[in-house]
Amino acid sequence: MAEHYVRDLQEIDETQVAVVGGKGAHLGRLSRIEGVRVPAGFCVTTEAFRRIMAQAPSIDDLLDRLSRVHPDDREAVRTLSAQIRRTIEGIAIPGDLAAAITRALSRHGEQAAYAVRSSATAEDLPTASFAGQQDTYLNVVGPEAVLRHVSRCWASLFTERAVTYRRRGGIDHRTVHMAVVVQRMVLPRAAGILFTADPVTGNRKVATVDAGLGLGEALVSGLVNPDVFKVRDGEVVARTIAAQQRAVHALPGGGTHEVAIDAPRQEQPALTDEQVVRLVRLGRRIEAYFGRPQDIEWCLDGDDFHIVQSRPITTLFPIPETGDQENYVYVSVGHQQMMTDAMKPLGLSLWQLTAMAPMREAGGRLFVDVTRRLASPAGRAGLLDMVGRGDPLVRDALETVLDRDDFVPSLPDAGPGGPPPGARASAPIETDPAIVTELIERSQASVAALERDIRTKTGPALFDFLLEAFEEHKRVLGDPLSMQVIMAGMEATWWLNDKLREWLGEKNAADTLTLSAPDNITSEMGLALLDVADAIRPHPEVVAFLEGVEDDGFLDELVKLPGGTEARDAIETYLDRYGMRCVAEIDITRPRWRERPSTLVPVILDNVRHFAPGAAERRFEEGRQKALQREQDVLARLRALPDGERKADETKRMIDRVRTFIGYREYPKYGIVSRYFVYKQALMEEAERLVRAGVLAEQEDVFYLTFQELHDVVRSNQVDDRLIRERKDAFRSYQALTPPRVLTSDGEAVTGAYRRDDVPAGALVGLPVSAGTVEGRARVILDMAEADLEAGDILVTTYTDPSWSPLFVSVAGLVTEVGGLMTHGAVIAREYGLPAVVGVEQATRLIRDGQRIRVHGTDGYVEILS
Repeated sequence: MAEHYVRDLQEIDETQVAVVGGKGAHLGRLSRIEGVRVPAGFCVTTEAFRRIMAQAPSIDDLLDRLSRVHPDDREAVRTLSAQIRRTIEGIAIPGDLAAAITRALSRHGEQAAYAVRSSATAEDLPTASFAGQQDTYLNVVGPEAVLRHVSRCWASLFTERAVTYRRRGGIDHRTVHMAVVVQRMVLPRAAGILFTADPVTGNRKVATVDAGLGLGEALVSGLVNPDVFKVRDGEVVARTIAAQQRAVHALPGGGTHEVAIDAPRQEQPALTDEQVVRLVRLGRRIEAYFGRPQDIEWCLDGDDFHIVQSRPITTLFPIPETGDQENYVYVSVGHQQMMTDAMKPLGLSLWQLTAMAPMREAGGRLFVDVTRRLASPAGRAGLLDMVGRGDPLVRDALETVLDRDDFVPSLPDAGPGGPPPGARASAPIETDPAIVTELIERSQASVAALERDIRTKTGPALFDFLLEAFEEHKRVLGDPLSMQVIMAGMEATWWLNDKLREWLGEKNAADTLTLSAPDNITSEMGLALLDVADAIRPHPEVVAFLEGVEDDGFLDELVKLPGGTEARDAIETYLDRYGMRCVAEIDITRPRWRERPSTLVPVILDNVRHFAPGAAERRFEEGRQKALQREQDVLARLRALPDGERKADETKRMIDRVRTFIGYREYPKYGIVSRYFVYKQALMEEAERLVRAGVLAEQEDVFYLTFQELHDVVRSNQVDDRLIRERKDAFRSYQALTPPRVLTSDGEAVTGAYRRDDVPAGALVGLPVSAGTVEGRARVILDMAEADLEAGDILVTTYTDPSWSPLFVSVAGLVTEVGGLMTHGAVIAREYGLPAVVGVEQATRLIRDGQRIRVHGTDGYVEILS
């Protein structure tokens, strides 16, 4: 019976995580790899932990109280977790359990020194490393001391940081159990950590070794700086040797102490190059066995390496699968589309099926393979020019990769590099507003036909219909006239910015000239919500009711109130036109405003509070007048120059052109999202049918299947529940990752840098996309539904897509982490005249909510004032 409680490391494998915890299971597997030495020992199982927990009924009550505490209430978390730890440490270990542990000790040497280490069932998993969440005790000597430290390990499941970590990850305290690993102590000359991939850049071909003298505790606790070696292809390519003045050594009777290192030894590396290369070879063997990059703790005893821990590196961004060993360079789609969140499988596969270019998936994000374009000189020049105008960080990242001479192969120009830069599909189009009107009508007709034809389709026939609809979707998107109009608007903008800087010394002159440009569906959407506020403002009972809205059924309730019918009609009209939009709308699985209208309520209420009636029309007209005035001013100054009449005429032509075409830039995305909502409603009806038929547990399970997999489920009426569970876990792990702008097939995440010297020290650098300077209170908002803005606030967020436009009417400036000159946030900021800087790395971390900041929209930087 007692053997439930103890398992020898040699008999453990990965199927036993529930019994021996993550660390124990990993060590069991490690000890089976040929050529890998793991110190001998055993595991005290979770069965022992459960038995101890059952002996103290008071713990149940404490756990209940802990689960009700708000995660931010640090004081309560601290008090309760300390109480739980004291209770656990105070429980006497029952005789049969103590005897089982003592018997195991006598097998391995009763008076030997041991490391006693906690091993929770929720650590060292592929999706959550929990690194450092639980405790380790070194050089524990004698059975009595071992038993005492086993109790301490059980209690360490409830350290304040472990409790907080679980709360953040949504993990229930009761589902996590603690095993304890007891291993023979190695008394090493040197110890440290080996990462089989570079943990900073993500490069899978570069291994990093951190090494220090004595026990590894000195490194982990930050007592000394390690020697750092980088190894690539079996040789040391970089090394930093730190002068190590102290080390942690074991004491003969148990415990550890710090010792000073004598001067001549301080300057010598902890390992020789030969030892470093040998260690990395060992690491590669372990990595191959586990099938993913590892973070490995090692000790050097004599000339032998012992491995005391190995866990997956969970912070690395995954690499698209290619099935070959070639080099690839990928550019993030999310940074172009203003949506860097992880997408669910149905969202990814639908975007892939309707996109104009082939895309690869990794880490819940999409990437375009640009290797071939970079390989030919003309393709490369065109690509760098295009991305550089949009996002200089992507350009810089690509140039960084190109600077490594051997990574991208060189092809002759005749290769498939796409058309040379500057080649246009056909003759330039006339500046004629009727062209834009015609394109919008074509798009509307196509969506109307889709809505009409899809109504009768269900089951497998729906999927065949959708595959045809996706072809039509791409045809509308790739309409040459539509492309020409978008390019004409962008080229006119670039022309104005370049020429007016050259002739008048003006920076970003086009920004003011495009204020309130006509036909911009996204900026109209923001202004239309001001009109909704006008319909609601006169009815105090409606306003009071909306302030208490919690769920999405509120529209039907409205009609019971005085003025409620007008309010509901105004919101319904708005939803008819814009209800297919939402944050992160390129992911079809995200809830649309029509599905979750309560999202709009806080924004409507802000508009009711901060604006007077008629604000929409007034704002639009003010912008139009400002642009007109600016136009007259620029033309007058040009006429005063040598050859001024010609310059003024050309500029007037370009201003007319940009105002005619720039608004349409936002329309194709509106068309895509309109079609997406039609697809989604049809697919959700199928999902509903599958739930009724008992095939799926809930409708939203379909989000974790690709389009093709869902097609198969509809045909066969069978689903693999395990697959859906795995996909949900993977999606959760992807949410924690930040996608790189550029990723290579070596796994290196290349961020790029702004090469600028015109920025004051300490300022945050970004891309100037909308001119002007503004000072105000920063509101760091990651979820539009949480927005609580006052006039004059500056919105700071990761990215904005069109769904954020309604917030733009009430702020004074904009700062985002992602974006380029022609992305939605930039276009709308210019239309509304908001100074804006985008592409500011880590803005939401470096700027704190409520700080005063100054946004330099003309020069592209942000100063933190308080």
